[in-house]
Amino acid sequence: MMKKFFKNIGPGPLVAAAFIGPGTVTLCTLAGVNFGYALLWAMVLSILATIVLQEMAARLGIVSQKGLSEVIRSEIKDPIIRGLAIVLILSAIVIGNAAYEAGNISGGALGMETILGQPIITIGVFSFNTYAIIIGVIAFVFLFIGSYKVLEKALVFMVILMSLAFLITAIITKPSLSAIFKGAFIPRFPEDSILTIIGLIGTTVVPYNLFLHASLAKTKWKDKSDLNYARKDTILAIVLGGIVSMCVMIAAAAIPYQSISNASDLAISLEPLFGVQAKYFLAIGLFAAGITSAITAPLAAAYVASGCLGWSANLKSAKFRAVWMFILGLGVVFSTIGFKSIEIIKFAQVANGLLLPIIAGFLLWVMNKTSVLGLYKNSKFQNILGIIILMITIFLGAKGILSVFKLI
Repeated sequence: MMKKFFKNIGPGPLVAAAFIGPGTVTLCTLAGVNFGYALLWAMVLSILATIVLQEMAARLGIVSQKGLSEVIRSEIKDPIIRGLAIVLILSAIVIGNAAYEAGNISGGALGMETILGQPIITIGVFSFNTYAIIIGVIAFVFLFIGSYKVLEKALVFMVILMSLAFLITAIITKPSLSAIFKGAFIPRFPEDSILTIIGLIGTTVVPYNLFLHASLAKTKWKDKSDLNYARKDTILAIVLGGIVSMCVMIAAAAIPYQSISNASDLAISLEPLFGVQAKYFLAIGLFAAGITSAITAPLAAAYVASGCLGWSANLKSAKFRAVWMFILGLGVVFSTIGFKSIEIIKFAQVANGLLLPIIAGFLLWVMNKTSVLGLYKNSKFQNILGIIILMITIFLGAKGILSVFKLI
């Protein structure tokens, strides 16, 4: 039974690994520190929205045996609109992931620093963080092996490690179960919480995961009879990912309000209250979150670029490798020398703000095309859920763009 279960674990854990990066952990930390359990409901909403969209992406990949960017190339007939869509997608995903990759690697390095101290090497005027280089090398090795099964097993292990680390940290803080359920199922909007609520949803429902999931699903499963496995895999992994995010919020809620800006600060603050083990568990979780996202972000960018440009999406092809090496290399360089790529990240936020509702809208459109999905197109209920989520993504996209230009 268990052997069959593990055999049918698919790309779900990789998708969960992709959305639980250091940025998500930091945002959940701040949500817990500033608002306690009050915003847990926003994570529940995010989980439901993510399950609906990711199930569509996985179904599209299995039935059509194409990645989402390949479907975009083939289904948008107008060359001008298709060209604009490809440019926007490449800009948002490839450049965006290059910007966020530095954050992924830096986050993983923070987890190591919390336990082992800071190993800064200075050469002339340059200072290098050796942990960032170590994480970059680990990510490089797993991606270069070019085996989906190896990647899947490594990331499933890291996701389980991360889940246990954050779950144990939350349990150590002895939270109130009644307060947790109240926070999870009764929406509240404390003063100054709206941007945090939008951020919690936006950091979970991410456009590059839709591309990643469709591409990985068609790699894992070739037959329409596997759709049931894919659905279970998606629900299980995303619920688990959501619980991980909620555990970070619960642990952070145990800290009396003070100056905490990231999960590393939280780990240090937990130590005097709940013992040194709390610090270690949280640091291990942060390291796992950083390293899993450091692997999945370049992988997603390579799949997107390959689909948009009509290249082979083989993990061992030279062009595919060139894309993820470029993303990973930039991330290592920026995080190692401590470079803050603010302008690049701002561009990525604007591009992703535009991209999320466009991709969600396109996904909804293509999921209703009999020519692509036949009998496996969306039901009315799936379309209603999809339209509600599309409205949320439009709101999120507008907020992201306005906040970058300081208009809200």
